[in-house]
Amino acid sequence: YLKKLGFRVNKEYRSVKTIEEIISFWKMWTTKKDKEDYLIDGVVVKVNDILLQEKLGHTGKAPRFGIAFKFPAEQVTTVVEDIVLQIGRTGILTPVAHLRPVSVAGSTVSRATLHNEDEIRRLDVRIGDTVILQKAGDVIPDIVSVLKEMRTEKEKKYVFPKKFLDCGGDGSVEKIPGQVAHRCVHKNSFTQIKRKFHHFVSKHAFDIEHCGPKVVDQLLESGLISTFDDLFTLKKGDLLELPRFAEKSAVNLLNSIEQRKEIQLSRFLVALSIPQVGEETARLLSKYFKSIEKIQSAKESDLAALDSVGPIVAASVAQFFSSQENKNLVGKLLKHVSFSSEVVIQKNSPLSKKVFVVTGTLNNFSRDSIKEKIISLGGVVSSSVSKKTDYVLFGENPGSKYDDGEKLGITLLSEDDFLKFVQ
Repeated sequence: YLKKLGFRVNKEYRSVKTIEEIISFWKMWTTKKDKEDYLIDGVVVKVNDILLQEKLGHTGKAPRFGIAFKFPAEQVTTVVEDIVLQIGRTGILTPVAHLRPVSVAGSTVSRATLHNEDEIRRLDVRIGDTVILQKAGDVIPDIVSVLKEMRTEKEKKYVFPKKFLDCGGDGSVEKIPGQVAHRCVHKNSFTQIKRKFHHFVSKHAFDIEHCGPKVVDQLLESGLISTFDDLFTLKKGDLLELPRFAEKSAVNLLNSIEQRKEIQLSRFLVALSIPQVGEETARLLSKYFKSIEKIQSAKESDLAALDSVGPIVAASVAQFFSSQENKNLVGKLLKHVSFSSEVVIQKNSPLSKKVFVVTGTLNNFSRDSIKEKIISLGGVVSSSVSKKTDYVLFGENPGSKYDDGEKLGITLLSEDDFLKFVQ
């Protein structure tokens, strides 16, 4: 029918009568797919009758009359040439396997994260090993297993170092109590500072345009900035001394920095890279305490008393602001930065104090804008579904949060339902 209407239709479709025929078709395409000039990750099986489709209907996230019958992930072999540690902005160390470059699922892969020491032990992966690699979800490179029968006895076991030069200080490394992760003992290595600056200027923090990672690295390496407040003291003459900086690019960067001298308190908190504090926790803290001074002086017990702030988050926030170094950092920033009002919250709204979890892709809102909309109407946005959740707002391809909401009997709202609800 679609073909008769003039649509371009894949010529390989087939109408079949039995499950056995479906499986046979799928098996044929598990090998045939590699001979086509486009990538194929599975076969779609549909009920071929419009009336039956209408009777079967849809679940919240998919039609009941169709299903994707996926192929196994493409797997290839390659060699682990090295295992190298990467430092995150909070000092957590992540082991990354450097691989002999190999093509898998349409792209060349040369690295794959090994996550932590426990994962290295589980796989028993060593430098020099031949490994089986696939892309998890056809996206993220993932080492599935080690071909131990191909070992030559020249392979080297990887041992997490007790010292790592890039950590700064004396390079000491420690395991985080109660977790599988390792981190740098010293908190201000140059690598960590770079990561923190990348986060500070990013979209969810200060959102400074024309100040991407390469520009940040250039400013740090030239010595023009070393702490966050230095960004707000830059002059055009400073920038024009740098390679690849011309009049226009210098002015664009300075204008962007000037525009961000007024910022919401929640964004300011996100920018500080406080461990355990993401966007939602930052909004909660700013909404409850209303000023940076009150947050700084809050006791751990006061923080833990807030809904959605558990003991781990409370301890992390209290510890961060108990540090004189961090107090000095905030004080220096406040010489240049003032706070704009948070999202204006409507009173007597049907969303007042209702807890929402958002999942899936929405048509009329980005993830940020829907959160702001809910908050402006007095609602609360949570990152996980629990008995305290009032609504799960879902879009296309919702994840496990939708299923969790359904199991707990929580009201599930489509985007259309939500828009009718708030009008």
